[in-house]
Amino acid sequence: MSATLKDLLRDAKVELVVARAEKDPTVIGEVIEHLGSEIRSIRFNAALTLGELGASAANSVSPLIDCLEDNDWSICREATRSLGKIGEAAVDAIPKLAALLRDDEVTIRKEAAVSLGRIGVASDVAISSLIGALEDENEEIRTQVAKTLGIMGQGAHTAIPNLVESLRDQSWTVRTSAAQAIEGIGKGSVEAIPSLVKTLEDNDWRVRYRSINTLVKIGKPAIPAILQVINHENPIVRKGAVEALGEMEIADPEIIGSIALLLQDKVEGVRGKAADALRTIGEDAVPTLIESYNVANKDMKIVIISAIGRMGETAKDAIPNLIGILLNGRTAERVEAARALGNIGDLEESAVQSLSDALKDDKSIVRREAALSIGKLGPGAVSSVTTLVEALSDEKPDVRWRASEALGKIGVSSPDVTSVLENLVHDEFDYVAEAAEEALDLISGE
Repeated sequence: MSATLKDLLRDAKVELVVARAEKDPTVIGEVIEHLGSEIRSIRFNAALTLGELGASAANSVSPLIDCLEDNDWSICREATRSLGKIGEAAVDAIPKLAALLRDDEVTIRKEAAVSLGRIGVASDVAISSLIGALEDENEEIRTQVAKTLGIMGQGAHTAIPNLVESLRDQSWTVRTSAAQAIEGIGKGSVEAIPSLVKTLEDNDWRVRYRSINTLVKIGKPAIPAILQVINHENPIVRKGAVEALGEMEIADPEIIGSIALLLQDKVEGVRGKAADALRTIGEDAVPTLIESYNVANKDMKIVIISAIGRMGETAKDAIPNLIGILLNGRTAERVEAARALGNIGDLEESAVQSLSDALKDDKSIVRREAALSIGKLGPGAVSSVTTLVEALSDEKPDVRWRASEALGKIGVSSPDVTSVLENLVHDEFDYVAEAAEEALDLISGE
């Protein structure tokens, strides 16, 4: 004989009750009746079960609201949680849930905040009560309240000034959630711009990260305020400002020019962020990066070349300059120029020839990177085959390795190519031998 519903609830067999209700919706009505049981465990598990059933238990909203007055605080909390799980259908519970944001029991206050977010209706009573709860003595509550306001979206726009105040909260979790909430509210975020920019000075990176994301989402209206602090005395602020502008990807001459000035910043981290921001902006920033290269110190030159290479094919205008660097730059610059050309790809013959010539560079690291980039070009670098074959005899195994890979990717089958690769299969370095063998397989189509 199967256990009665009452027995299952008393014994906390919630999953079995849920399974029954999913098969037979009439069971939900029986569960609702048990909300009035004199036995505490039955009331508790009935409320829990209705929450697990979610929106399908929408007809339990009124009885669950009554449970919010239960003398047992844990049942009140469970009813609060279940109303949130039912979702928007529990809209009638909002006034009572809003009142629970002032309950003496901290877990009830937290669940009330969570449930208001799950119901998601930005009524006046919900928003005003949540605004008040931003001053709760418990930081976990303040954090959750801020998150809930963010979930409410544009309907919570009246909370913006209070969330701005929360950006100065002593708890980083509250500050972070407040910034995220302002982002979620959307159009009403514009008035928060000055405070968001101010939080770029925050000591906690998580707060700065969230504020940057929010400023990026706000977009163009935030640019003037960001530009005002781009030369801030605090390098953390300069980095944050540059990062935000870069992520906006707005190819405005004023923005590009302001970021470019920081390529000469005294702090390495700021210089790196500036180069990365220009890379993110893309093609319109290429001329500025090229110009900045000419006046940069030797370390920054490497960073700039790398940024150009990471742009990929959008940096095609920089190819002549990269060829010049590959020919005349310092060793580290030649290495980075070779890499950049390979990353840009689909090169004209002059650029392919420059990489072929670099296979004879007096520095093996340049030869290796040239071979690697030629390999990235694949069949488009067929003119390099003869020089690559010569590179298979290089004294450095890394050069032989990358040259073998490149020949395989180019895929030209000729006696000159296959015979040298066959000899290389017996190279003393296993990784070179394996690359030669794989290249032969690619060439033969196996």
